[in-house]
Amino acid sequence: MKIRYFDHAATTPVKEEVLKEMLPFLQEKYGNASSLYTLGREAKKAMEQARKRVALLLNCEPNEIYFTAGGSESDNMAIKGIANKYKTKKHIITSKIEHPAVLHTCQKLEKEGFRITYLNVNKDGIVDIEELKRAITNDTILISIMSVNNEIGTIEPIHEISRISKMYNIIFHTDSVQGVGHIPIDVKKMGIDMLSLSGHKIYAPKGVGALYIKKGIKIEKLIDGGHQERDMRAGTENIPGIVGLGKACEIAKRDLDKNMEYLKDLRNYFIKLVEEKIPNAKLNGSRNLRVPGNSNFSFKGVDSQNLLLKLDAKGMYASSGSACSSGDALPSHVLKAIGLSDDMAKAALRITFGEENTKEDVEDLVECIIQAIRELS
Repeated sequence: MKIRYFDHAATTPVKEEVLKEMLPFLQEKYGNASSLYTLGREAKKAMEQARKRVALLLNCEPNEIYFTAGGSESDNMAIKGIANKYKTKKHIITSKIEHPAVLHTCQKLEKEGFRITYLNVNKDGIVDIEELKRAITNDTILISIMSVNNEIGTIEPIHEISRISKMYNIIFHTDSVQGVGHIPIDVKKMGIDMLSLSGHKIYAPKGVGALYIKKGIKIEKLIDGGHQERDMRAGTENIPGIVGLGKACEIAKRDLDKNMEYLKDLRNYFIKLVEEKIPNAKLNGSRNLRVPGNSNFSFKGVDSQNLLLKLDAKGMYASSGSACSSGDALPSHVLKAIGLSDDMAKAALRITFGEENTKEDVEDLVECIIQAIRELS
């Protein structure tokens, strides 16, 4: 049975080019970057090269990049780091459709006395800018809004949100785990103060990510110990993973325009076929302001978990939403926030395409969905 993978928002395979650069640092170049002898210096040099590659993708300075274990740690480091640094101000603004790494972090801060405003979104999943303006107070220290939603693929108005944050001298953080490497992200042009990214969403390995912190922004560190990452994150650096992330960022910058166009075509072809062939299919999220590889449909009267099992049996791998929320019996908080009923939220299927997918894959996927729906009806 041929296997087809349509869950690239959950994770991506490691690219051959990426793996090739990583392998020496798993074997003969296994030094600790803090060691002074040759093996250590080789590791340090490779890490700093990776830092430059990440910085080039984001258009920032290398010393503004801090390596982490992934997007969730980067989000925690940014939000808690600001909250703990500026304890005299107790108000943070975010949205109702953020990733759990942001939402759960904010909920924890609420228990510690912080006031969190969770902004509404419209039916497409776009943050209400006027509500954002009304929410700002003299006590607001941070605005954290994602670049791209991980479930419905909606691209948020980051530049406008950043402009508003600057008007009120508020720090702006964006979880860009689903944005970096998939759409153009320029932290200088977009006015971003802090940005989270993750390796395994852009064909690098799991367990590595980065946090961009604009020069001049001060945060409290989360992890105490050694003085790694310029005394911002203790712990021996994951050199193979960092090397892989750097290479993946270099490739993402090189191929961004080509990949965006290719994935947009695949996505639009899939949406066209679904809407032509499957009655009562509802596209969730914005039709136009959507990251190229993402599509999210609700199929009325169909439980998505059962649909996924049917697709799995046919060698088709997809998801019903965020992999970080899989197994949760509750309907997606994102789909509820854009106005879907519980039944329609539980009928949602997320398809996220990757570079290896083809139009033939799309056609086969649609036929499998049609067949699975018939079997479940």
